[in-house]
Amino acid sequence: MIRTPVVLGLDFGGTKIAVAVGDLSGRRLGTTTIDSLAEAGAEAAMRRGLTAAQELLAEVAADGELAAVGAATLGIPYDDHVELAPTFPGWGELPFGRMVREAFPDVPVLLGTDVKAAAAAEVRWGALAGCDPGIYLNLGTGLAVAIVAGGTVISGAHRASGEIAYNLRTAADVWIEPAQRTILEDVVSGQALEATGSTRLGQRVSAADVFTRSATQPDAAVLTDEFNRELAMHVVNLAIALDPARIVVGGGLVGSWDRIGPELRRALDAAVPFPPELELARFPSDAPLVGALALGVEAAGAVLGAEAFA
Repeated sequence: MIRTPVVLGLDFGGTKIAVAVGDLSGRRLGTTTIDSLAEAGAEAAMRRGLTAAQELLAEVAADGELAAVGAATLGIPYDDHVELAPTFPGWGELPFGRMVREAFPDVPVLLGTDVKAAAAAEVRWGALAGCDPGIYLNLGTGLAVAIVAGGTVISGAHRASGEIAYNLRTAADVWIEPAQRTILEDVVSGQALEATGSTRLGQRVSAADVFTRSATQPDAAVLTDEFNRELAMHVVNLAIALDPARIVVGGGLVGSWDRIGPELRRALDAAVPFPPELELARFPSDAPLVGALALGVEAAGAVLGAEAFA
């Protein structure tokens, strides 16, 4: 009996780990999501994610043949470590690629950065199609962008293009190494707003809670105003530098887009000589997972058409 080839996509994020099984046309056969539980440790989170993937594969494609795996993660993945993953303690020391290959031996594996995988999905099938240049802005546990030019996501000389988490915040930060200053991601990210909000509001809150409370609580409104202003400053400067046709936004914080979007739109219109379009991603919450599936199909040697992920 000929077994139907399937691919596996894994998206390891700071808050959740998402897994999907798909066929070579891009059709999803099953999806599951688990909490990352960063407090339990990076290795434990990685192993839980790989176990969830194995269980999903057995559940929805027991008669299929695993053809390849695509794995996306926060940071820049290598076989023996992950670069630039400060929001998840211990993640940088994981032998990321090696652990994926050990869990799924004898099949091709492609690794990718989650935000770049998300942007690639939006370029091929989503809101960045035909935009040259374009920017994918990820507002999640962390903060990053991906830059698109000529229909391609720009990787950078060290695969670190778009890592605006490390941006300088003031002129006083010049000549100071990231470990010795407050980087942008420490102030503008879901994780940062949750920490600051919990401290200043006197109780444990999520980033979404802070945005919700900002409609009625002045102290929460101050927090979101600070967040939006600093986010806008960096996005505006990036837009001035790149002159994008469109900025597309995805990630967990798009659930609060009604509190973020209008302020970002106002800032772009006020300061950018040729203000770009601004809209939500086609895959606002799972673009990295779609990108990971696409990596899996690519690793399997297949080509996805325009109808994929419809």
